[in-house]
Amino acid sequence: MLSEIISQKISENSQGRISFAEYMELVLYHPEQGYYATNKVNIGADGDFVTSPHLCKDFGELLAVQFAQMWEVLGKPACFQLVEMGAGQGLLAADVLKFLHKHHFDFFECLEYLIVEKAAGLIAEQKQILDKLSSNFGAKIRWCGWDEIEENSITGCFFSNELVDALPVHLVAVENQKLREVYVSFEGGDFTEVVGDVSTPAIEDYFKFVGVDICGYEDGYRTEVNLAGLEWMKLVGSRLCRGYVLTIDYGYTAERFYHPRRNEGTLQCYFKHSHHNDPYVNVGFQDITAHVDFTALEKQGFLCGLDKVGFVQQGLFLMALGLGERIAALSFVGEVEDIGNVLRRREVLHSLMNPMGLGNFGVLVQCKSLNESEINVGLKGLMMPVM
Repeated sequence: MLSEIISQKISENSQGRISFAEYMELVLYHPEQGYYATNKVNIGADGDFVTSPHLCKDFGELLAVQFAQMWEVLGKPACFQLVEMGAGQGLLAADVLKFLHKHHFDFFECLEYLIVEKAAGLIAEQKQILDKLSSNFGAKIRWCGWDEIEENSITGCFFSNELVDALPVHLVAVENQKLREVYVSFEGGDFTEVVGDVSTPAIEDYFKFVGVDICGYEDGYRTEVNLAGLEWMKLVGSRLCRGYVLTIDYGYTAERFYHPRRNEGTLQCYFKHSHHNDPYVNVGFQDITAHVDFTALEKQGFLCGLDKVGFVQQGLFLMALGLGERIAALSFVGEVEDIGNVLRRREVLHSLMNPMGLGNFGVLVQCKSLNESEINVGLKGLMMPVM
């Protein structure tokens, strides 16, 4: 059992503890027992959680519109590489590729779709869906690891949807106006938390980096630090030669993320469509996430040669790409259309821009090696929709 593997890892540590980031890494990504590394991942209406691609194909189709414009802005290169990092079950990739094949065939012919995924269980599911696209439509799709992508080799776009929130985070707390770290121990058959000095100076440097000092906050204040997110952004920046990085996730700017009133952090667990904040139950059978600090990603990107193009809510991003027109078109369906289906579809489309849900997700767009005229073109998704 995964709990036994983790407890053994803890017992092997001289201090009898591991950082929460190590715990979260094992819970989610252990190669044999981790939540994402096996077929335990249950996404969809009957699963642990739902992502935008599970609601409708429109999410992927609207992203495809943006990718097609990116290709045009870059001068329609003969090979445009679209790199999806963390592709879930492959639904988003399928929606993007089908739409491009039908509506932007000239772009489709120049497109190579790369998937960076380390979860064997998810790769198997992705291939079940996407191998048909390769054989039926000639889509160029391949799976690869980071070590297979050379530095400065990608012309195109790196993108992710709800990936960074699942990267392992360190838990920290304020104690007597000092920054402390929350570790995981194992006593009496249960995982327990212990507080100690921070495991690495990088945690203190992180708060300086994003311009927030939490040491003056009240005792007991807890939050998360996503050092893995910084390393991920460094990887992306080093592999991109020319093009864009598109990151979609739930999160905030650092000022909002580390607000004094958000004193319990953002850590959440998802199990059978219920959410709670206890990461020590359902070990290996539930998802664990934390909101994204977009300020950190933006600043780290800049250090890696990435310029910020824009940061906007998902609802506005999709509206600018044509979501509003799709909703409006439902008002003109013929009499033969099932009104129940129309209402259900309208509800789904509205959920993509709901400011209390998916519509409040952040969309960060960064670019590399674009000249001033290319940047000035402006991306459709970042243009305010006309209401």
